Amino acid sequence: MGMGSGNRSIRFKIFLLLLLPLLTLSALWGFVLNITVGDGTALLRANGLYETVGVASTELGTELQAERAQSSVAITSRLITSGFGQQRGRTDQAVTRFREVLAEHRAGSSPELRAALDETERRLGGLAEIRAGIDQGRSTRLAVLTGYNQILDAVFLLYDQLVAVPDLMIFQQATAMQSMGNAREMMARENALINGALIDLRLSPEERAAFADYAANRAFLHERALSALDAALGGPYRQTFNSPDFERFTTMEKAIVSGTGDRLPVEAEKWRETANPLSARLDELATESAGRLAEQSGALATGIVVRIAVAAGVGLIAVITSIVISVRFGRRLADELAGLRSAALDLADVRLPRLVKRLRRGEEVDVQTEAPLIEERGSAEVRDVARAFGSVRRTAIEAAVGQANLRRGVSQVFVNLARRKQSLLHRQLSLLDNMQRRATDPDNLDDLFALDHLTTRMRRHAEGLIILSGAEPGRAWRRPVPVIDVVRAAIAEVEDYKRVSVAPLPDVLLDGESVADITHLIAELVENATIYSPPQTMVTVRGDLVANGFAVEVEDRGLGLGPVEYAEINARLADPPEFDLADSDRLGLFVVGRLATRHGIRVVLRASPFGGTTAIMLLPRAVLAEPAALSVTAERLTEPSAGRRGALAESAPAAALLPGRSGGLPRRTRTVSRTPAAQGAQPLAAPTLTVVAGTTARDTAIETAGTTVDPVADDAVTAGPGAGTDAPARETTGPGRLPRRVRQANLAPQLRQGAQASQSPQDPQDSQDRGAETFQDAPTPAGAARPEPAEPTVGSNGSNGSNGSNGSEGSGGPAGSPELAEPGSSGESGTAERCPEQARALFSAFQAGTRRGREEYGNDFAQHSTGEKEDK
Repeated sequence: MGMGSGNRSIRFKIFLLLLLPLLTLSALWGFVLNITVGDGTALLRANGLYETVGVASTELGTELQAERAQSSVAITSRLITSGFGQQRGRTDQAVTRFREVLAEHRAGSSPELRAALDETERRLGGLAEIRAGIDQGRSTRLAVLTGYNQILDAVFLLYDQLVAVPDLMIFQQATAMQSMGNAREMMARENALINGALIDLRLSPEERAAFADYAANRAFLHERALSALDAALGGPYRQTFNSPDFERFTTMEKAIVSGTGDRLPVEAEKWRETANPLSARLDELATESAGRLAEQSGALATGIVVRIAVAAGVGLIAVITSIVISVRFGRRLADELAGLRSAALDLADVRLPRLVKRLRRGEEVDVQTEAPLIEERGSAEVRDVARAFGSVRRTAIEAAVGQANLRRGVSQVFVNLARRKQSLLHRQLSLLDNMQRRATDPDNLDDLFALDHLTTRMRRHAEGLIILSGAEPGRAWRRPVPVIDVVRAAIAEVEDYKRVSVAPLPDVLLDGESVADITHLIAELVENATIYSPPQTMVTVRGDLVANGFAVEVEDRGLGLGPVEYAEINARLADPPEFDLADSDRLGLFVVGRLATRHGIRVVLRASPFGGTTAIMLLPRAVLAEPAALSVTAERLTEPSAGRRGALAESAPAAALLPGRSGGLPRRTRTVSRTPAAQGAQPLAAPTLTVVAGTTARDTAIETAGTTVDPVADDAVTAGPGAGTDAPARETTGPGRLPRRVRQANLAPQLRQGAQASQSPQDPQDSQDRGAETFQDAPTPAGAARPEPAEPTVGSNGSNGSNGSNGSEGSGGPAGSPELAEPGSSGESGTAERCPEQARALFSAFQAGTRRGREEYGNDFAQHSTGEKEDK
């Protein structure tokens, strides 16, 4: 089991618990079965070898003995008879059958038997040479007999290997019968030698010595075999050896052995009459003894089979019984524990997630219904565990409900605090707007714009808190807004906005309902890019229409992230998890994911070619608006009246400097083509873009003859008399008649935040009681230009009017930076018209400042030019 046993299932552990006794019983059964089956297998193997190898080798030995006897006669008489040739044919057939059996059983035989088979095969290879010596007359009688004897010695060694009986008594009898067969071979050798010698009645000394050796071996083997054979098998042999024929045979043996010279004794002349019948009798006894031995082996085989059946049957029954009992016990216990496991998994994977989803949707949850009692069954211990787990499950569900209620309460507190903060920030932005309009000192104006910027960022953070709480910010627009203004407003809410470079964007409109969230989303991505990149590098914002919507890219040149971190962040953006109060380092990431999910926007982070990070935001077509949505605005854009306004429009085009880096970077401006009033108002698409050179370190707005020319506003044209409500006159020149910047003058009127400076501030307590600020859309039509009054009036510091100024409330960027207008702002106020001397002084100051700016920052402009055409 080892160290990993703790990870095993309960079924596996129960299986191991029951496996040990089962294995012990099985091993004992296998041991008994092996003993009995081993005997039966050995008996079957011995029987199979006898029926194949034994029969073939016995036939081979018989034919070799017959050919040897005839060869002795033929070598002596020098005559090759037809009978001798037929005998050779029978011997060849026996050799062929033996070799076939050898090829079939050699691979599966034991090493000892395989060695005996190989030796016999090798000896048979010399048979052809023996026959050639006989046929050519170059071999002696003793040499021929010796050659056949060597082959038969190998055959008899093979017989010894075939005696493999598992029963000891039968093995002893079989060994004795094998010795009797070897003694019969010695008699056959004596017979072959004497039959050849009877032809010429001569026996050489070498042949006499060989005969004496054969006789001695025969006597030894007979005596040993008789001592080992039992009464049933040895009785017939004893009768034969005590017969007169065998006595005459031994007398002739002794006479031949004791003879001298090369002549046969007289007693040898009756050799054939005595030896041949005796040999036939011994062959009959061998056959009878083999039959009796086979009967004994059969009885032994029957007993072995019975023992195998009993051992196998009893053992199998015991093993099966043990398996059945073990399986039933283990399955019962495992099922009881598996039921508890299923209940735990159901709680963890089904009930609690479903409960959490319901709690997120604000549904009421009944703990009794969600945590029913677990069925108690099985052993007492299992029932106790079931009751304990039921208590745990109920406690877990109650804790989840309590946690959800706590989270809901915390979210409500966050929303309430954020709404109150929004109300205060809204009033603060209105106050700052009025202060900016009254300020004349450039340094004070810069400080006010810096406070304005900080306030706008605070407002975005308040909206982020609302988003984290699951609610939606209050800002919304009914009419479409150009994407360029949305991007500008987002950049204006970033602290390090000067490092942000915006590439030319196409004329695309966004649906008003999604403008606030998309602005917040882009601001979060841009701020993240500025924070995590070196301060001397630029952050580039690009956008373009693609097949599936509008893509916005925010690219920085920071250190970037690794593939694993990108994958983790993209997964959180695609499926934002529930907000965790402990994960405070990823608040912006959570806000981006929540906003993207709300509008079906896909946000992906990837490595930038510069080593930093590129954030790609794909806006679906559902949040894009058709260009025809600006037709209402276009109806109010008419050609200004002839005279002074026409000359003014030609000398001072409706354009101003965009917020950007100081130093005269080229800035994008929007212009709207105007048609004569006689042709009527035509629907307009999103305005086109041009670029003008920066003049000073701060942006300026141009106000002429009571009409302010808004920088980069979608409606940057002067409306004719009576076209809309009166716009406020704003002082655009500071000390020395130099131009100064005007907040939100570059935005379209429908996006500007209406300042309610002239209205009395709300009671702070009233705002807190409401818990949130209520926003409404500005009454000015989308894209409408700020119109001139029909009868100019003189205002004080540009703030006199019935409903306050038309400046923006809560500009989040630098001085004059674009920002989307808060809904609920009003653009109605009185205007003031300047005298010709003031207008002339204003344009002179503007021209001088422009010339000075180009002289001072011409090189910087040339280095950072975007390639767009410069206005002259």
